[in-house]
Amino acid sequence: MIDPVLASRFQFALTTIVHIIFPVMSMGLAPFLIYFTWKDVRGGDPVYEQLRRFWTKIFAISFVVGTVTGIVLEFEFGTNFAAFSTTAGELFGGPLAVEGMMAFMLEATFLGIFVFGRERVSDRLYLVSSLAVGVGTWLSAVWILIANSWMQMPRGYELVTENGREVVHLVDPLAAYLTPRFGYMYVHMQNAAVESVALFMAGVSAYYVYRHHVWGTKSEHIEFWHKTLKIALVALLITAPLQVLQGDLYARHVYETQPQKFAAMEAVWDTEAYVPEYIFAIPTDLSQFTDPRAKELFGLGIPGGASWLASGGDATAEIRGLNTFETEAPPVAIVFWSFRAMVGMGFWFILLAFWGGYRWFTGELFEDGLLHKALMASSLLGIVAVELGWVVTEVGRQPWVIQGVLKTSEGVSPGLTGGEALLTLVGFVGVYTGILALYTYVVAGVIRDGPPSARELRSTAERDAGTAEVPGDD
Repeated sequence: MIDPVLASRFQFALTTIVHIIFPVMSMGLAPFLIYFTWKDVRGGDPVYEQLRRFWTKIFAISFVVGTVTGIVLEFEFGTNFAAFSTTAGELFGGPLAVEGMMAFMLEATFLGIFVFGRERVSDRLYLVSSLAVGVGTWLSAVWILIANSWMQMPRGYELVTENGREVVHLVDPLAAYLTPRFGYMYVHMQNAAVESVALFMAGVSAYYVYRHHVWGTKSEHIEFWHKTLKIALVALLITAPLQVLQGDLYARHVYETQPQKFAAMEAVWDTEAYVPEYIFAIPTDLSQFTDPRAKELFGLGIPGGASWLASGGDATAEIRGLNTFETEAPPVAIVFWSFRAMVGMGFWFILLAFWGGYRWFTGELFEDGLLHKALMASSLLGIVAVELGWVVTEVGRQPWVIQGVLKTSEGVSPGLTGGEALLTLVGFVGVYTGILALYTYVVAGVIRDGPPSARELRSTAERDAGTAEVPGDD
């Protein structure tokens, strides 16, 4: 029978990997929707009303599905990780509760106005609703990342014994909720969300631009897709370089505060200086290819690169090896390759941004078929990069669920059996696969239908205006 710890970890990983897609879409879309609403309220170019209506549909779908899948995660703390909840509930439960009471309620309260109230409320109130929805979306991330950053760098607590068990007692809320890790995580996550949505917008619009200008399949909404592509490229030109620069600072912070995780990211087993930054590495023994903790590696790398990254410029800096830690090393291969794939994508996004910017500058943005294909192929890579980043963050912290305080194996519900854990794991695989498939189908349908036409916008406005004038007419 399967180990309940392993099954619980797989289940939480599955539900988190699927769930994170939807917050990324909603958080990433929020700044765009505020901008589109502001431009629409000011009047002028009707394309901004089309942009607002079209992308609001995808935002609303993502919000609904994200809410459903997010609630499940909180239940799993009680069903699969009750020991963790008992130990850290006093500190961990607070941010999650505030997230629900403050951020989620703010977002949910104004979402109805934002989605359905354009012709029913004043321009000022409607713009406020877009700001409230956006702020609520980003506030949700604040409290979730406060909780996670504390797990990475626990501060402001003491361990006390209650009923024969050591539990976390909050003694300094400011230190606990504003750990040094929080700022790095929040900036990295929110910028990644905007970058991911910019890539998605660029990929979708590039498809229609390619069909119109290269294939010759004319689109009645081509101006809409032109505008979408340009806005997405502006966002990419800002977020792609920022993500790499801030990520470099973040990695250095990890080196200073979680040296075991950093050693796993670089596959450093023995403490040494002038450590290369491996671009590629494989086990020297074929029998170790399935061993995520293989130590003897053959690699191609930049001499001193990892030391330079860790120290901020000193290629001779020493990196502490995994063999020097008392706890078992995390699955190094998973962390090592996830980190490299994420970083590689980050540099590819910079290349895409400057490639598109250059074509825009030369007046060939809509004629470069190769660029369009590259954008289409990269449309979902931002979300993939976010997933890989969380793999590095969470798997790299193993065997700890709370760094240096509680191991993952000790956080699983004590009465949970392997059979129960396996049953729920299989059930979640089926359910979450269905949710993801349905979400993909619905969003693809929205994209296939395209933005509302000018005639549809007029008829909608006239119908809503009539409804507002005679609210009781049935």
